[in-house]
Amino acid sequence: MNTENSTKGIWKVISASSVGTLIEWYDFYIFGSLAATISTKFFPQSNPTAAFLSTLATFAAGFVVRPFGALFFGRLGDLIGRKHTFMMTLLLMGGATFLIGCIPSYDTIGFLAPFLVLLLRLLQGLALGGEYGGAATYVAEYAPHGHRGYWTSWIQTTATVGLFVSLIVILVTKKSTTKEQFELWGWRVPFWISIFMVLISYIIRKNMHESPLFAKAKAEGKTSTNPLKESFGNRLNMKYVLLALFGAAMGQGVVWYTGQFYAMSFIQKVCNVESAQTDSLVAIALLMGAPFFVVFGALSDKIGRKSIMMAGMLIAVCCYRPIYSAIFQTANVKNKTEIIAKLETTTRDKVLPNGDSTHTYSKVHLYEDGTKYTYDSLVTVKIDKSAEPIKAKISKIVLLNDSDKWFIIFMVFIQVIFVTMVYGPIAAFLVEMFPVKIRYTSMSLPYHIGNGIFGGLLPTVATYLATKSKEGGVGTWYLDGLWYPIIVASVCFVIGMLYINSKDKHTFD
Repeated sequence: MNTENSTKGIWKVISASSVGTLIEWYDFYIFGSLAATISTKFFPQSNPTAAFLSTLATFAAGFVVRPFGALFFGRLGDLIGRKHTFMMTLLLMGGATFLIGCIPSYDTIGFLAPFLVLLLRLLQGLALGGEYGGAATYVAEYAPHGHRGYWTSWIQTTATVGLFVSLIVILVTKKSTTKEQFELWGWRVPFWISIFMVLISYIIRKNMHESPLFAKAKAEGKTSTNPLKESFGNRLNMKYVLLALFGAAMGQGVVWYTGQFYAMSFIQKVCNVESAQTDSLVAIALLMGAPFFVVFGALSDKIGRKSIMMAGMLIAVCCYRPIYSAIFQTANVKNKTEIIAKLETTTRDKVLPNGDSTHTYSKVHLYEDGTKYTYDSLVTVKIDKSAEPIKAKISKIVLLNDSDKWFIIFMVFIQVIFVTMVYGPIAAFLVEMFPVKIRYTSMSLPYHIGNGIFGGLLPTVATYLATKSKEGGVGTWYLDGLWYPIIVASVCFVIGMLYINSKDKHTFD
């Protein structure tokens, strides 16, 4: 296959694959981004904390089933073809997301609501488990030799861009509705919007041809009759599957989730930065960093995939604690000079059914650099003005000044660079480890275990470690959640350096 023929129509292939994968990541992320709201709609509110944890568990279920989706759809992809399989995953993911936005609330249909949400969430995870392998394999098998890193890196941008788009859609929806409207029906809009994007992607994809390498193998009768057995029952191929998981995908997964998801959670939950401001900070950093997926993907064609990925893991391991310490200290108002204290405002929100009234009291502390630290007390007081107010909730919200905002954006941007180093080349790296006839199956499983299990567990494990350290009175408790990605990435780095040879691949298509 010469370069001119292999690159003919490649941008159409990239567009068809990237748009669909972006949509699937978008669908996946809006559930996590709206978890707090979803918990109030689909779960009983007798225990709000349990409802929120149930929502997070439902979100995590989508990660757990991703490897099963990789096996199921990977097998189909190696049997019937890449194109038809990731057409199925696109429709399944988009349909499940749209339907989540249509489910009546718990108050309307009771326990059927959380059951349906869980079911649709599992379908989302299964679909995502099959989508990535199909899209990456499809593009790689169209790309000419010597340029696979560059062309497949466009697929790698879709996860970050999907997160970026989900944040923007949610922010625009919140800005376009009142707080009451968003709580009532506005939160459903991001779910509904996905159906239009899916239809556009479907129209693009249905006119595409099968990948040339798979079509050639099928015409010559060289496709697999049992992809699962040949992928995991063959000793040599199983060696490559394990190396792909423990020497690359495992570390890539934790670096990816630390640099984007955990960074967002840390800024909002640990540093108490206001949620809309947090979303905007992360969105800007993601937008700045996204082009580097292509930069490092192209660079991997010249100097090798392994060296860039291993460097990304090592630098991340060495830099995480200093970066997060700098973020915490920047947002920490104790390091600033307070010049005006206790500016109080009171608003009457609503009259409760029992005759009581709900009021919000805000105490805004202003600092010399312009940072605001707001303590919001939501209290319930009786109509009888002599009654003592009953404190219900206290939250602390930091509003950063411009210089602090840009510093934290830069700190997140650096982490996104780490992400692009490990994630930009990995699609081409995984594709080249396996032969055409079992490629979809073989590469999908280690990728989704590395990302869905090791990466997907990061928010829960990191939060647990930080919480235990805080309870134990550890001075730098806010950094202890980082031990999880540091240890996992370090182990992956050692295995990758010792056992993966950048030239050690057994496919020559």
